[in-house]
Amino acid sequence: MFENKTEAQAKEQILGLVAEYCDKFHNRKKPFEEGDRIPYASRVYDHAEMVNLVDSALEFWLTSGRYTDEFEAKLAKYLGVRYCSLVNSGSSANLIAFMTLTSPLLGERRVKRGDEVITVACGFPTTVNPMIQYGAVPVFVDVTIPQYNIDVTMLEAARSEKTKAVMIAHTLGNPYDLAAVKAFCDKYNLWLVEDNCDALGSRYTLNVDGQEVTKLTGTVGDIGTSSFYPPHHMTMGEGGAVYTDNPLLNKIIHSFRDWGRDCVCPSGKDNTCNHRFDRQYGELPLGYDHKYVYSHFGYNLKATDLQAAIGCAQIEKFPTFVERRRHNFDRLKAGLSGTEEKLILPEPCPNSRPSWFGFLITCKEGTDRNQVVQYVESKGVQTRMLFAGNLTKHPCFDEMRATGAGYRVVGSLENTDRIMSDTFWVGVYPGMTDEMIDYMAKTIREAVL
Repeated sequence: MFENKTEAQAKEQILGLVAEYCDKFHNRKKPFEEGDRIPYASRVYDHAEMVNLVDSALEFWLTSGRYTDEFEAKLAKYLGVRYCSLVNSGSSANLIAFMTLTSPLLGERRVKRGDEVITVACGFPTTVNPMIQYGAVPVFVDVTIPQYNIDVTMLEAARSEKTKAVMIAHTLGNPYDLAAVKAFCDKYNLWLVEDNCDALGSRYTLNVDGQEVTKLTGTVGDIGTSSFYPPHHMTMGEGGAVYTDNPLLNKIIHSFRDWGRDCVCPSGKDNTCNHRFDRQYGELPLGYDHKYVYSHFGYNLKATDLQAAIGCAQIEKFPTFVERRRHNFDRLKAGLSGTEEKLILPEPCPNSRPSWFGFLITCKEGTDRNQVVQYVESKGVQTRMLFAGNLTKHPCFDEMRATGAGYRVVGSLENTDRIMSDTFWVGVYPGMTDEMIDYMAKTIREAVL
């Protein structure tokens, strides 16, 4: 097959065949019929992703490389931030984002063991897990319905002399009140970490120096995080990102991601600073190889270039994904008009334009969520709970609940508990057609009317 061909010509032939294979055997869609399974999320891709993946495989660099550099640059440009670091998952992104705040390089502002971080219990556990694993104290406050985000009126009551940061997720694409949270953090010189894993592409308008400025979520706080797991706004299989405008935070992010090392040389490159063997660190001997000097207790959380290659194709499609999610959300909400006596339908945060990850529904008194969910599932529509519901009720909190140590709760978490009991959600991913959206609306209406 490759006789008399150069390597470049052989690769071109292979990639051409890959594109043809993908077009012929992938994404073969049949018209939707009532009763067909509608997942809450799914991958949306074409031959561009598969060609990039095989191109990276043929190169066989495997760890982070040129595709990683390309993806980091493209995502940073899209977000409008200076620095973006690709990691192997959104959970790792949250781990790095939090651990960055513990660095001694931050001086008096560093988060130490026993310091407090304001957050919510209604969400995904990996927003909170790094705090507990490190020995910081999460301080849980309630959320609002129908926005399902932090109740900002509780921020002052949650603060103590030990508070060092606020770390919260934007719920299913709906931004929380960034203006209030950012003002609170600025007032008390607190770090703000935006878990943006479910909200990539969401926008929020706030007042900056007397002017209204619209920013993408994840870029208002000190650090933002994203996830590229298959159900998310775009995918590379597994993958995540950490981003910031702060050069010191970026240096610390890289260190924690790359084994905790002090050196900033990329993989496969040595001595880019020209000081590899002429400095003294800690109690190491003068001239100890800088590539093996460790300034933090870090990890290896890099992604592979195979993942990044997929992401480079996905990010080109991403703006259309966001618009389709908004279209699907609006169509589903219109289709559920008239169910308000039985259901609470979601509302966007004021001053925001969400990039919706899902459509949250809370059953009113007299409407049994379990019956609604079972009926909807029986008709082929996949549902999900709002992740942990109330994280403090889960078995991983058993020991802390018993001792009353390790976390604090401010207020009653009344809405959090209600969401745990009465709320579910369905998808609005960009691969959904109008026929699928209309069928979901019809099915949910049948379940409650």
